[in-house]
Amino acid sequence: MLGLKLPTDPRWVNLAEMSLQEILTDHAYCEQKATTTCISLIQSFPEKERLVREVAPVVEEEWSHFRLVLKELDKRGLKLGRQRKDEYVNALMEFRKGGGSREQALTERLLISALIEARSCERFRLLSLHISDDNLKEFYHGFMVSEAGHYKMFIELARHYGDVDAVNKRWQEYLDHEIVIMENLSLRGDRMH
Repeated sequence: MLGLKLPTDPRWVNLAEMSLQEILTDHAYCEQKATTTCISLIQSFPEKERLVREVAPVVEEEWSHFRLVLKELDKRGLKLGRQRKDEYVNALMEFRKGGGSREQALTERLLISALIEARSCERFRLLSLHISDDNLKEFYHGFMVSEAGHYKMFIELARHYGDVDAVNKRWQEYLDHEIVIMENLSLRGDRMH
């Protein structure tokens, strides 16, 4: 369903489990950044009524996810660490086409958001299946379901506002480029991406 062409190395779950405070910290900041991305989309494209209507509830949902991760940290006696640079997202942003129309800029932003949500969904699925803590399995299952819905929303919005064939072609370019990104990033258990 997600279309990702390179699955996460299964060893990632073991590394994440050994770095629980770090992975939860990174997860919290991913949720915070997802919130601000949604707000930015609404601010940048207020005339896109369907986008505003569909993305607005996601702002609240992503922020509630941030709070859920903070609660999980507290429950475990762990502290929210400092935010770190997201090399995965930065590499996706470097692949973004610039200099086009507002519609092209919107397509790029929506496809990047869809890809981030797809990769997050895939990682949450791995955690929900393979982490040894049963409470975290359930915790991450809920996030997996949510991210799948966000991925679908962003893809559908891109196709709604752009030429479907051009959007599908660009999506495949992102998926192909993501392979290169994933192969060049070191396998780290302290990062969600």
